[in-house]
This record gives sequence, structure tokens and C-alpha cells, in this order.
Amino acid sequence: MSSFQIIVGSMLGGTEYIAEAVESVLNDANHQCEIHFQPEFSQISQNNQTWIICTSTHGAGDYPENIENFVEELCAYDQSLQDLPFLVIAVGDSNYDTFCLAGKNIKNNMLGKGAKQIIEMLCIDMDEDIDPEQIAEQWIRDHLDQL
Repeated sequence: MSSFQIIVGSMLGGTEYIAEAVESVLNDANHQCEIHFQPEFSQISQNNQTWIICTSTHGAGDYPENIENFVEELCAYDQSLQDLPFLVIAVGDSNYDTFCLAGKNIKNNMLGKGAKQIIEMLCIDMDEDIDPEQIAEQWIRDHLDQL
């Protein structure tokens, strides 16, 4: 059994549903999860945890408002995150040249702090006729053995 901290960046709520779908799959596999809808970097456990960061991109490649402080704290953090495994689920619209930019930037910030990405980032394109929760659920199921 593993423990996961699910960190959510969402402007309109869609990414929250994706995070809850991921939580459901992990709970069904007997993992422990905690979701952070108003994430504060300093309040999220790092010890023996895997961070799953689910974020949409807003505006011109910006972070959703609810995750901006988390990102600022992450960028200002002056210690290594070398023992922290993480993965990112990014949500965007491929009609924009900033497609999933918030997720890509968080991934790069985490890597820059020494965190270990355990699965390549999932980019969900909301321009397609899809069920984003189902895509995220299947992606997690497909990678359970790596978690």
C-alpha cells in the first residue's frame, strides 16, 4: 500500500473531477490518498508519499488561481525534493499554443528541485470529444505497478 497526495489546480472544476477519479482508482487498489483542492506546499506531506499533481492551464498558459500559491512556494523552496516521487496530469486545449503549459511548468519545477517523475506526464486534450475522468482512470490503472 502506498500513500498519495493529490494536488489540484482547477479554475472551473473539471480538473477536480479528474483528481477524484484518480483517487477512486487508487483507493480501489488499497492505496491511501489525500486530495488538496486549495494546496499549500508547506502543508503537504513529503515523507513516504507520491505526489500526483492534476492541473489545468488557464488564460495564456497561467496556473489556476487555487494553485498559484503552491507554485510560488515550490519555486521558493530551497531544499532538494530528491526523495519525492511525483507524476503530473495536465489538462488543456490543443487549439492554444499554451497547451498544458501549467502542467509542463510544474513538472519542470519539480524536476528542477530534484523530485523524481515516475511516469511520463499525461496531457488531456479537452478539444477532443472525450471523457477526461475515464482517460485519467485508465492511465492510473495502466501504471499501478509503477506506483
